[in-house]
Amino acid sequence: MEESIQFAKKYLEDMLSFFGLNVDVYATSEDGDVIELNVPSTHLNGFLIGNHGDNMRSMQYLISMALRSKEFEINRVNVDIADYKKQRAHRLEERAIEWIEKVKSSGTEMPLEPMNGADRRTIHKLAGEHGVETESVGEGLERHIVLKPTPAE
Repeated sequence: MEESIQFAKKYLEDMLSFFGLNVDVYATSEDGDVIELNVPSTHLNGFLIGNHGDNMRSMQYLISMALRSKEFEINRVNVDIADYKKQRAHRLEERAIEWIEKVKSSGTEMPLEPMNGADRRTIHKLAGEHGVETESVGEGLERHIVLKPTPAE
């Protein structure tokens, strides 16, 4: 497992050095099946993150494929640049709580905008903790969640 983490860390550091960044990437694997790579804030944050995190997701994909091709034990990777994902998840949770409260008070379903899998998991988890049912609907880029009030028993 440690070999997987070190490979992913070096791979990302080499990728960043291509753009003239010599940074030390913080690498961990807390739950044992996903390698967490955290890049500190630099003057290239916007470029590295990309539009809505697209460049960050591309880096994750490249590192994951490199790990797979070398047949490493762990090949799921999460790259976060300047805590972008952490801050984004926090903002999403705040909005989700508002949506959940609205569904609970109105008693009506609320379809949400399409979102990526990580964001949908966050919503599903929060809704379950706050007594609201969820359903993922749609395919591909149109996949979204519908928040539903829990039926009265």
